[in-house]
Amino acid sequence: MPLVGQAQQILPVAVPTADTLLAQAITTPSGLRYLIRQPGTGPTPRPGDKVLVHYTGFLGNGRIFDASVRQGGPLKVRAGRGEVVKGWDEVLLLLPQGSRARVWIPAALGYGPEGRPDPDDEQRYLIPPNADLVFELEVLKIK
Repeated sequence: MPLVGQAQQILPVAVPTADTLLAQAITTPSGLRYLIRQPGTGPTPRPGDKVLVHYTGFLGNGRIFDASVRQGGPLKVRAGRGEVVKGWDEVLLLLPQGSRARVWIPAALGYGPEGRPDPDDEQRYLIPPNADLVFELEVLKIK
């Protein structure tokens, strides 16, 4: 279901636990960190804009917990409107269309102390409580 034919999908490869890119990241006042790996040349989203994003999400140990390719295509979300975790709302407003970035989201801007339970097994978590998250994002389109 990719809507942008020229975009390349982010491959779900493991993020090393000792992430060497983190030292180059920009840190926002909230504690979010991001590194633009490929600058975009398109517009930057404003709150409420629809953003089409490919992503791969990793836990701190490098395990993939979610990826847009597993979901059948890119995610469409309204930036800055609380449809995603706070860290995503913040970073999407910083990334121009066409950008690829690695994003480090502290637990407080992710799923916090509640984590994200596994809907198939309430004794397990898809994302453990207080887990920091790492994402590879590609902003495909903004409208």
